[in-house]
Amino acid sequence: MLDHSLTSNHAVIILASGLSQRLGQAKQLLSKEGEALIRVMLKLAVTTQPQAIILIIPGHHHTIMDAVADLAAQYPIIQMVVNPQPETGMAHSLYLGIEALGDTNVPVERVLIMGIDQILLDESHLTALLAGEPSVVASGYHSWAHTDKRHLDDDALINPSVKTIAGLPLVIDEGLLKQWKSALTGDKGLRHFIRALPPSQISTVTNIQLNYDIDTPEQLAYAQQKGWLD
Repeated sequence: MLDHSLTSNHAVIILASGLSQRLGQAKQLLSKEGEALIRVMLKLAVTTQPQAIILIIPGHHHTIMDAVADLAAQYPIIQMVVNPQPETGMAHSLYLGIEALGDTNVPVERVLIMGIDQILLDESHLTALLAGEPSVVASGYHSWAHTDKRHLDDDALINPSVKTIAGLPLVIDEGLLKQWKSALTGDKGLRHFIRALPPSQISTVTNIQLNYDIDTPEQLAYAQQKGWLD
């Protein structure tokens, strides 16, 4: 069987067109160590040595585009795709990403799909995902939704009674992704299709640091208190 850890025959789709309505400000532009979060994640994607990176951003938000324009110029593999209807949900962003990837005519076997607000995501986790063998290699973690937002408690996040999420970032066979493309609408994302796969086609790489994403002002304040964001 192909040893994925020794190849870079993959592409990356970064879903970064969310409107951050609950947060009240563009999460793409939150600052981590003096750099916009969208830049941090884009650089992280580059470290995986992909054949192509498709970055989905919202329309009519030139500040976000400007934040990564120099990286797009520096790395020809980066293609920015504007989602003109970001309010329709993540699935539409993914649809646009798959379509754009197909238009590049770059032959890849697998696709790494990332968001941009898992603030403790690192290169080693992405490497572990890409080293997996099954059709889908997802990230395993819990959700902040299971904690009291007023009293965020690290211990609560690793409570074994809390169901583990299998979610982004994840690596998926390119053929499978293309097969599911036409059914991606609104918020109907990949999870429904992934759950229908036989267990032999799915694996997870557990990383409790991925519990922490940023959707609300309380979560942002907590991340800043911890020093994870500026």
